[in-house]
Amino acid sequence: MRKRLRKKLYMGEFKEMGFHVRFRLAENLGEEDLNMFFDQFVTEIIEANDLYFGGGGNQEWQGFVGLNRRGSVTEEQRNQVSTWLGNHPQVVEHEVSDLRDVWYDSRDWP
Repeated sequence: MRKRLRKKLYMGEFKEMGFHVRFRLAENLGEEDLNMFFDQFVTEIIEANDLYFGGGGNQEWQGFVGLNRRGSVTEEQRNQVSTWLGNHPQVVEHEVSDLRDVWYDSRDWP
């Protein structure tokens, strides 16, 4: 396959990687606390690392994290998200997947 086509199809050296994330928040949080948590999450860890988060939730969240431009999330960025969630006092439990192909990995994540 030609380089131009690989680039267009995000294949080979142009493959983009991201990861799934799932976390559960403390049950006693009110709506204002939930909004404040999500603002912190987006500002302090997602936007600060030039990432995007696609997903949602209320007490239990799940979604996908990718790079907010063409390219791949690094293992270091994945670890930063995991560490931030693990250290946040309102997060009861969290889980992040291994890095996966953003465009072509169709594996389900339990």
